[in-house]
Amino acid sequence: MPVFSKHAEGHFTSSAIVRDVVIGMSDGLTVPFALAAGISGAIASSRIVVTAGVAEVAAGAIAMALGGYLAARTDAEHYKSELQREHDEVRDIPDAERHEVRSILESFGMADATLDAATRAITKDRDRWVDFMMKLELGLEVPDPKRALTSGLTIGTSYIVGGLVPLIPYMAVPNASRALIVSAIVTMIALLIFGAVKGSLTGSSPIKSAFQTMLIGGVASGVAFWLARFVAHL
Repeated sequence: MPVFSKHAEGHFTSSAIVRDVVIGMSDGLTVPFALAAGISGAIASSRIVVTAGVAEVAAGAIAMALGGYLAARTDAEHYKSELQREHDEVRDIPDAERHEVRSILESFGMADATLDAATRAITKDRDRWVDFMMKLELGLEVPDPKRALTSGLTIGTSYIVGGLVPLIPYMAVPNASRALIVSAIVTMIALLIFGAVKGSLTGSSPIKSAFQTMLIGGVASGVAFWLARFVAHL
């Protein structure tokens, strides 16, 4: 009798959380930096920059958290709507829905008696039938009921953590112009580290992800910096 060793799955299953962290952290690292840098060109006091930066981080975190929460709620409402639609279709037009099941199974290479048996097995139970259609026809999974709150908190917290990084130099260096240089260096290093960690979590090359994140974040910060400085001088 063959003995099978337990297979340890190595698949990454927290992509939603990583996506939320990426959204919050990337915006947190770039937007407050651009704001602080723009203000630094107009005033010399780091204290004022910190005050404005902290206010922006607080407002930005709330806005980002609310956006993440509402987006997750929308996904849950969409799933609920499509689930009801599938139940209605299975009840009202079972022949058409049964044909769709056969078509899906045929796309996996089933045929003849195997196809007929599988179709009968799936369509025998209405709940299993609907679940099959939700997953394989619509590509929808049952949403986590805590997803909206988790997403909002994750994005908001990540934004705060990222937003404090470019502001810390202004807390330590009284002169805003000097603090700007330190802030730019610290922010680029943070983007490198953040990119490397993101690459490790998602299975891509940490080095490639690090430099891509730094490049994209640097360009975004640069564009936002010049816009902020332009507005500051109006």
